[in-house]
This record gives sequence, C-alpha cells and structure tokens, in this order.
Amino acid sequence: MTESEAIVVKNAGSHFLLSRLPEWAPFPAVLRGKVRLKGSSSTNPVAVGDRVRFREGTPPEGVRPSGSPHHPSGTVPPLSNRGCYVPQGESLPEAAVITEVLPRQNYVIRRSTNLSRKNHVIAANLDRAVIAVSLLFPEIKLPFLDRILVTCEVYGIRPVIVLNKIDLYGELYAEDVENFLRIYEGAGYKVIRTSCKTGEGIDELRELCSEGVSLFSGESGVGKSSLIKALDPGLDPKIGKISAAHMQGKHTTSLYEMYPLAGGGFVVDSPGLRGFGLVDLEKEEISKYFPEMLRVGQGCRFTPCTHTHEPGCAVKEAVDAGVISPERYNSYLGMLEEDTKFR
Repeated sequence: MTESEAIVVKNAGSHFLLSRLPEWAPFPAVLRGKVRLKGSSSTNPVAVGDRVRFREGTPPEGVRPSGSPHHPSGTVPPLSNRGCYVPQGESLPEAAVITEVLPRQNYVIRRSTNLSRKNHVIAANLDRAVIAVSLLFPEIKLPFLDRILVTCEVYGIRPVIVLNKIDLYGELYAEDVENFLRIYEGAGYKVIRTSCKTGEGIDELRELCSEGVSLFSGESGVGKSSLIKALDPGLDPKIGKISAAHMQGKHTTSLYEMYPLAGGGFVVDSPGLRGFGLVDLEKEEISKYFPEMLRVGQGCRFTPCTHTHEPGCAVKEAVDAGVISPERYNSYLGMLEEDTKFR
C-alpha cells in the first residue's frame, strides 16, 4: 500500500492531526502497532513537528480547508476551524495510520520530574524556540530558563527570549529589566521585550516567526497563548489566569498543537512547564552549552576544567571580573549538583 509523508500538527496523546506543510489541511491519524524511535526512552514516540509516513485514510488530494494559506481567500481559518477539514456533504475521512517517524533534524526534550528515567519530546524539527518569561506574575526563575537554553544549545535550536508583560514593570522594576538584559544579551541571546496590552515588541516577534516553525515555551502563566493571539488575532488559544495563592499560572494548554500564522510561518503552543530536567547530558559537557563560558573556557589552565575548583580557571576569573554573570554561573553549578531531580 502506498505511503505518504506529512507533519504532525497536533498531539492529543493517542490521536493526532497531520498536514502536508506548507499546505494547511489537517486530517486525523492514529498509531497502530508499536512505533518507536531507535534508542529512545521518550514517553511520546510521536511529537508535534515530526515528519511521519502514513497510509490509508487520507483526505482527497487537492482538498483544502476554507481560509487556509493556500485558499484563494488568502486568510487563515480561526482557531475554531483548526481541526480536520471535512468538505460539505462528505463524511469524516477514516483516520490515517502512522507507520514511521522519520529522523528528526532537532527537537526540544525535557526530563519528567516525576519519571526520572523517562523524558518527553516537546516538539521536533524547529527553526527556533521562543522562550517566554516574565519578571513578575509569575516571578522569573533563572535556573529554569537556563535549563531550557542549555537544551536548545545541545540540540541545535536557535533560542529567542521574550521578556513579556513589560508594561507591568515601570520605573520601579527598570533596574531589574536592565539587569536581565545585561545577563542574557551579554551571554549572546536575543531578547525581545513585549506587551500584549500595549503591543510593544509584537511586530518584531511576528516578523521573526513569519518563516519556519517556532516553538513557544515557558513557565505556566508567562503569557504564551496571549502572545500567539497577539501575533495573529484570528487565533484564539486558551488564555489562563494567575493563581493568587501561589502567583503561578494555571495550565490552560493541555495539548501540543501547531497553528498557521496569517503573516506566514507556524507556531507550536505547548503546555506551561513547571519543571525542566536535562536529558542525556554529562556533567563534563554542560559548560560547553553556556556560550559565554565556551568563549572564555579555552583560556583555562587545565583541560578538561569543571570551572569549580581548578586553579587558573578562565571562567571563574571572568565571573569575578563581571564578564560572566554570577546568576548564570550559579545556574551552571546547580546543574552540576543535581542528579535526578530538576526544578
């Protein structure tokens, strides 16, 4: 039986939606039998963004949903129409059967905090990872952000940090904003300041995401879904509220899902994260994925150098000189110390 290829655009656990990107015409698919990645201990063998082979149950060739990027109307359907397209007068097509997951170009993966030997692939085949953070509501946790950044470095994904809710900080927190920019722009990362309320930074973020596939990730409550809606008002992802008791966001996105943006490009919305553990990374390797440490680490007296106790360590000297931020260095030390639990 002839097989075709498509991209996974929604993961609902045991059921999926596929589309032949860049054509946006999602159709249902299921897993039958055991589809596994060679050598993988992941809890999810199929992730959003995966290229897969499938057979049977595909919608008729040439069928496109009204309002897709390739439809003559030139508009993107609202989120309420994001499911499987069924032409008028036709029944729901039989679900396709995913038979193989093709090799991934890259992916973002995290260790589950309650399944120490298992990991979870958040999304695959990405052009960039947009990591949303906020200084307040919820309060930023730099070690959490640094673990995501290290993972992006490990798997070759370009990270972009979005400092959201910038309208809330004002003069009272201006120094905190500048300190954050000093830490992460100094490390070499692009930081965009955004506000869904005032529109600051939204045009820049929209242009950045207008090509390829962008993963939106971050802690619960930082405003990922609001940012996606700001990029394309035609989308309507669920927007959560902050828990007043714990000042943490409530999980509003329970599924991993890809959406087309009206201005071009695709975004992957992911559930808010409250833990992010490193996967398959030896302690001796961690410093290589801190760009600022990698730049100066070649000047260390000893090789390899853990940058903790060795004399003549260029990294420790850079920390003392203010070239490397103590916040990032402390995150690095925390990663060295933690074995099975990452919070």
